[in-house]
Amino acid sequence: MILDTNALSAFADGEPGALAEIDRAALIAIPVIVLGEFLFGIAHSRRQREYEAWIHETLGTFQILDVGAGTAAKYAEVRSELKRSGRPIPSNDLWIAALCRQHSLPLLSQDRHFESVKGLRRIGW
Repeated sequence: MILDTNALSAFADGEPGALAEIDRAALIAIPVIVLGEFLFGIAHSRRQREYEAWIHETLGTFQILDVGAGTAAKYAEVRSELKRSGRPIPSNDLWIAALCRQHSLPLLSQDRHFESVKGLRRIGW
């Protein structure tokens, strides 16, 4: 399962619904895009030290998904499909969707716009 930024944040906060979904997953992957968004968020948080400690303790348990040429091809596919359907999604979310498609993994996210991406299974909590 791939975690979106809101899922990673919910995990860090101990959100029971998100934790239950994460516990069911055999693999937890974090796109480098999500890691960047999360690190940006904690840099501006009142709980910065707490979140920094959490991410440094927990980071080794995740598979970090980098963006490469294969991801770029999936990005182009997803973006083209969404453009044709008239349902664009935010740019960073396009890359996350491309990684989901590339790795054939579901996405844990509260963002319903991912449901517009063909072949992507969004799991909410």
